[in-house]
Amino acid sequence: METRPLGTTGPQVSALGLGCMGMSALYGTADRAESIATIHAALEAGVTLLDTGDFYGMGHNEMLIGEALRSAPAARREQALTSVKFGALRGPDGEWGGVDGRPAAVKNFAAYSLQRLGVDHIDVYRIARVDPGVPIEETVGAIAELVEKGYVRHIGLSEAGADTIRRAAATAPVVDLQIEYSLISRSLEQSILPTTRELGISITAYGVLSRGLISGHYTRDRRLAANDFRSHSPRFQGENLDHNLALVDSLRKIAEQKGVSVAQIAIAWVLSRGEDIVPLIGARTRERLTESLGALDVTLDDADLTAIEAAVPADAAAGERYAPAQMATLDSER
Repeated sequence: METRPLGTTGPQVSALGLGCMGMSALYGTADRAESIATIHAALEAGVTLLDTGDFYGMGHNEMLIGEALRSAPAARREQALTSVKFGALRGPDGEWGGVDGRPAAVKNFAAYSLQRLGVDHIDVYRIARVDPGVPIEETVGAIAELVEKGYVRHIGLSEAGADTIRRAAATAPVVDLQIEYSLISRSLEQSILPTTRELGISITAYGVLSRGLISGHYTRDRRLAANDFRSHSPRFQGENLDHNLALVDSLRKIAEQKGVSVAQIAIAWVLSRGEDIVPLIGARTRERLTESLGALDVTLDDADLTAIEAAVPADAAAGERYAPAQMATLDSER
């Protein structure tokens, strides 16, 4: 497994990380046994970075990862690095209640995550969304205290804008920024990516397949469960969906010419953006995991990249990546 550095002060991690959210939330029902088997297969393949959030399934995802780690061979368990997002407030019915970045809340969230994961430390800890009511210096400062006490190894950020990144990095060392990055989600290239590169901060890119939209497997007639995030995501609605799947059809032609899948070429494009980019693959099954890992064997030359950019130009997607209320929570989009 190829590795990449997580920032200038962080650990070496596998070139692809495993995003575990879909095993517990937002994409309909998942198979628990298959989810655990997928985590085990990822570890066996050399994937070291497991990404989760304490609010994914209201703790379910952390407990699932904890179970998978306990049942994995010791050598594989020891190589695993946990990346955890905190701060999102949820109601019993899943209702979004904002974020809480107060120092006391940071430590409270961490205590519960350590218990659910069954670990004595979290490798990378980050607030899921910047709390507009709490200075980022206070939130990051609280994580830094957890680092000093050994409960957290490294500090990360999520969906933060350039100014917030600078303020956070001036408070304590930050190893990475987690943010959506794919062929059809490239807004970070304008000011955020130059800032992270200036400061020696890596990007852990989620949504590299845009929640399956550009995986090559999504079809216009697919029926979604009411609790599936995509059922109300702008990019999956009506004419937006037709437009976006037309982009996928264009990408498919390039993938077929290279003898790879659409998903593999889309992931390979993100990998090609730089050694400071670590894509998170959201595989929920071993089959999808195997396909995604195949992206590591895809080499894109200048001609390939030119063709891909022509097929799916920057800002070509129809619809925002979140509904308006959720877009408003993104410090990265301000």
